[in-house]
Amino acid sequence: MRLTNFHALLSVCLMVIGASAVAAGHIQVSYIQPEKFSDIGISSHDRENAMGQLTQHFESLAKRYLADGQKLSVDVLDIDLAGTVQPTTRAGQDMRVLKDSGDWPRITVRYTLETAGKPGRSGEQKLSDMNYMRYMGAPGTRQPLQAEKRMLDEWFAAQFGPAAAK
Repeated sequence: MRLTNFHALLSVCLMVIGASAVAAGHIQVSYIQPEKFSDIGISSHDRENAMGQLTQHFESLAKRYLADGQKLSVDVLDIDLAGTVQPTTRAGQDMRVLKDSGDWPRITVRYTLETAGKPGRSGEQKLSDMNYMRYMGAPGTRQPLQAEKRMLDEWFAAQFGPAAAK
C-alpha cells in the first residue's frame, strides 16, 4: 500500500515539475499586409503555408525563451524568402532555387515585449543572413524555410535569451 502512495506522490510531483518547465510566455504574431511582401511565394497557398510554418516556429521559440508572464507581440512587416522561384514543368509546381548571389533571406519585424502587463522593450528590426548558404547542409537534408528559421533562431536568442536579460 505504501508503494502505491509513493507512486501517486511521485506522479503528482513529476506533473508539477513538468508543468513548471513548460510554463512560458505568450506570443502573438501578426502579418501586416502579406500580399505586399517582397517574396513569400507565388500563390496564396504558398503565402499561407509559409506564414503558418513561421508562426509555428515563432511559437516554439517563445516556449524556449520567454519567461512565464511575458507577452511578445511581433508584427511581420516584410518577408523576402531565400532564393528565387523558377518555373518548372515537373509535378506542376515551381521550384525555389537557392544561390549565393544576393538572394539571401530577409524579414522585417516590429516587436513589443511586456512583462507582467507592463510595457518593456520594443523596436523594429530588419533581419537578414547573407551567409545563409553556409548552414544549409546537403540538398537532401534541407527543411522548408530552413534559412529563415535559423535567422529567427539567432534573432530570438539575441533579443530574448539569457544574454539579452543582462
